[in-house]
Amino acid sequence: MRLQKRTLAAVALCAAWMLSGCVYSHVRVPMSSDFRGTETVTKSGRATTRSVAWVAAWGDAGLQQAALNGRLATIEYADRIFVNILFGLYLSNTTVVYGR
Repeated sequence: MRLQKRTLAAVALCAAWMLSGCVYSHVRVPMSSDFRGTETVTKSGRATTRSVAWVAAWGDAGLQQAALNGRLATIEYADRIFVNILFGLYLSNTTVVYGR
């Protein structure tokens, strides 16, 4: 009985580890790794694409669209934000640009 509980706990732990990020994930990553000459700016713009049920997708998450949305003339740096819910049942990909 005690061995069965340990085995069940080990299987549950392995399943949770393997599925981490599959039920929900929200990740923000920089689009560049060279920040030496980057100035700090406060103005930003966003552009997003979305997908639902692996059937429909819409939007424009390009750098140009994000700059237009934020009314930026120059881009200093950019980030990407990824949201995944239920193995991709809902996906969102957002580009965030910072500049002047």
